[in-house]
Amino acid sequence: MAPSIADIDVLVFDIEGTVCPISFVKDVLSPYALEALPKALDREWDTPGFAPYRNAFPAEYRDSRSDLEAHVRDLIARDVKISYLKGLQGHLWEQGYASGEIRAPLFPDVAPFIKAAHAAGKKIIIYSSGSVPAQKLLFGHTNADPSDLKPLISDWFDTVNAGPKMDVASYATILSNYSDISSERWLFLSDNLLEVDAAIQSGMRSFPVTRPGNAPLSPDHHLSKLALSEFTHDSA
Repeated sequence: MAPSIADIDVLVFDIEGTVCPISFVKDVLSPYALEALPKALDREWDTPGFAPYRNAFPAEYRDSRSDLEAHVRDLIARDVKISYLKGLQGHLWEQGYASGEIRAPLFPDVAPFIKAAHAAGKKIIIYSSGSVPAQKLLFGHTNADPSDLKPLISDWFDTVNAGPKMDVASYATILSNYSDISSERWLFLSDNLLEVDAAIQSGMRSFPVTRPGNAPLSPDHHLSKLALSEFTHDSA
């Protein structure tokens, strides 16, 4: 049974499949980045502002606009999650969010739950495989009212500043940033059973989440029966 929110001081949220549909990345963000990429390369290739994104790529792709574009398309097609691609995607998405072309479709219960938890004095933390800048863009441009939920969020973690999401050490790293708060008063919510397992092994409480569009959880996994389908103020 999920703990009462009164027993929790820190709520840690995954993003895809937990607070917004998995399809948002696949059907909206990734296609937008691919569509915006050629124009961005034409416009920004030699600009100082683009240099950090370009120079983050392996050397063999930095000097050829066409080679870099082909590499990006290949990585996205193979669903490779690597930091330099995430950085470039975040740059492209920033333009889409700023123009209003992109809005993050949070599940209806997410914003009310985050607002209520924040009002109750809980820390809200995001931990996602998407880069921290991309996380901030998403939570800054949601379908909630108000659209910008960043002021309610205390901290942000990704695979760069915390580590891989299936590694126990990553959750220990996050916990170490708030050593004054007992791990038992943390709650991590994710649609991935391996991530939930890793969080539990670090000492956090953790529960899997089921959402529309998610793949079914394994019926043989001992945590699947504890899965949450909705966030409420009384229990997470």
